[in-house]
Amino acid sequence: MSESTIEPPPKLFVCDLCGLNSPFTYFGQKPPNTRAIVLLEECFVTKDPFSPDKEKFLILGSACSLCDKCVCVGTDCSLFYTKRFCMQCVNTHLDQFPKQIRTELAKKRQNASAAVS
Repeated sequence: MSESTIEPPPKLFVCDLCGLNSPFTYFGQKPPNTRAIVLLEECFVTKDPFSPDKEKFLILGSACSLCDKCVCVGTDCSLFYTKRFCMQCVNTHLDQFPKQIRTELAKKRQNASAAVS
């Protein structure tokens, strides 16, 4: 009798806003093979493909703390301010963020519109 070894399909992280997708190796706050690292949020993590060091990892994204959408850490998709927020929720609840965050977002929008012109 031969037993077939079927590997489970890789777990895939997909950003609900930009469509970025990548296999991930861990979800949580304490990535494996790290010493004293505890992340501030539960994240989708993958091994750093550019480093032979097992302790190196990349954070792909997390869930929005308001709408629970899965979003990447890209600045067009999410913002981390005590918790992860997708940019749609940030824009909807902009008045509830500190003035410094609102100012930085306004500068970013100005720069983006200037680059398009």
